[in-house]
Amino acid sequence: MKKIFIFIALSLMTVLPVAAQQALIPTPSRIQGGRGAFTITSGVRIVSGGGYADTLATRLQEELQEFGKRSAEKQEKSGGVISLRLDKSLGMPDEAYMLHVTPDSIALRASSESGLFYAREALLQLARSAGGTVRACRIDDRPRYAWRGFMLDESRHFFGKEKVKQYLDIMAALRLNVFHWHLTDEPGWRIEIKRYPLLTAEGAKGNWHDPKAPAAFYTQDDIREIVAYAADRHIMVVPEFDMPGHATAVCRAYPEVSGGGEGKWKHFTFHPCKEETFEFISNVLDEIAALFPAPYIHIGGDEVHYGNQSWFTDPEIQQFIRDRNLENEKGLEQYFIRRAADIVASKGKTMIGWDEIADAGVSPDKAVIMWWRHDRKHQLVKALENGYRVIMTPRRPLYADFIQHGSHKVGRVWGGYNPLEDIHRFPAPITNLTQGYDDQVMGMQFSLWTERVADPRRLDYMTFPRLIAVAESAWTPAGAKDYSLFMQRLPAILKMLDAKGIYYFNPFDPASTPEPGAPDKDDVLKNG
Repeated sequence: MKKIFIFIALSLMTVLPVAAQQALIPTPSRIQGGRGAFTITSGVRIVSGGGYADTLATRLQEELQEFGKRSAEKQEKSGGVISLRLDKSLGMPDEAYMLHVTPDSIALRASSESGLFYAREALLQLARSAGGTVRACRIDDRPRYAWRGFMLDESRHFFGKEKVKQYLDIMAALRLNVFHWHLTDEPGWRIEIKRYPLLTAEGAKGNWHDPKAPAAFYTQDDIREIVAYAADRHIMVVPEFDMPGHATAVCRAYPEVSGGGEGKWKHFTFHPCKEETFEFISNVLDEIAALFPAPYIHIGGDEVHYGNQSWFTDPEIQQFIRDRNLENEKGLEQYFIRRAADIVASKGKTMIGWDEIADAGVSPDKAVIMWWRHDRKHQLVKALENGYRVIMTPRRPLYADFIQHGSHKVGRVWGGYNPLEDIHRFPAPITNLTQGYDDQVMGMQFSLWTERVADPRRLDYMTFPRLIAVAESAWTPAGAKDYSLFMQRLPAILKMLDAKGIYYFNPFDPASTPEPGAPDKDDVLKNG
């Protein structure tokens, strides 16, 4: 398989424009070709101007040693200079960078630490794709969107911090900058809260396909370690603590805050009226806010109707609705969301919620909307018209639990599925809906729900290479995107995944990468 990728890449070199010849994903905003190439040898000098640039220079020196060793074997001692400069006076936007390669030198320039970091990542990608020889070029690059995210659900199935770190490394290489961490839901609570030990002693037991699985969760030290690891790669970690629905693991551990529910939906919601509930939530958020420096906390807020049956019959709840003129159970749900927004704001954070919360009457100053219901485009429009900032993560094409090829048997479909090309095309099909609201569209996110993803092999398969296309759609301006050129550059990135032991779907040869199984065989979900 690797030989096929190498052959494709080499055979295209003589016919492709410079944007394709430079095996760089995401595609830069602007790239100009030059004459010659810079070869990294053992004699190369790396210089920097102090501070963070020095830190990156030290890392780069270590990372380029592999090429220096090869050149030493070939007795290539002549060097050249690689310079890193972090300078706010350059006036470059946040996360933007310039990378200038000549036969004698490579210059990395940025006005922000993140920009210089991305310049380094771009250089490493170019060097590794060509064995240490970087073609002359000038790249002036900046992101299309500020929010370039990936969400991992670890409530349904737990993967552990080493797998998370591996994904953070890949995200950094792709210039993705937000890791949305879905840590609480029905099957399990996955974060240590010292004030409420039963959340992990009881709530962390089980997963989506095995309710008796041993407790699995992250300690607070684990959380700090991962948050620091992400920050070092300029990735913000945003935690999700679901409410008022999807709270089964919490209410199983602390039934005094449960809102009831029936059958398989027992304990699905928090009790919406008790002050004890909101005190509990506030106390948990104290510890979550202390662990995550990000300015956002995601509270879910979706699909409450699945398990709020008791709200319709409980006398206390019904009296509460009448006393506060909430009209009905939907009004009570929206009351809860407003209370949650106030609690999150009291911790110095901004609430993020799924697009249902756009109906709750929360001030746009206190909330960000994640638009996920692709079949409800009016909800996206409503959120924008009401002044909310929006992150786009519609089920089609940005949910990773949907199948990605017509031959696949396990996963979701909904009038179609989510192939690589649809992801790369996004958001073009809905830009007419966001026109005039550019300042409110924060970006986009790939969201991986793990009901049918129980092991790392299947996790990788459902994520890659689609996350690579997400990275390009979130970073590259619409005018610079070209799917055919993307596919011509993709083999170089797949080689990186090979080196990391990632089992991905191969779009060039689907039969070479059979679909891994899931906990339930032949489990294709339709419209669910």
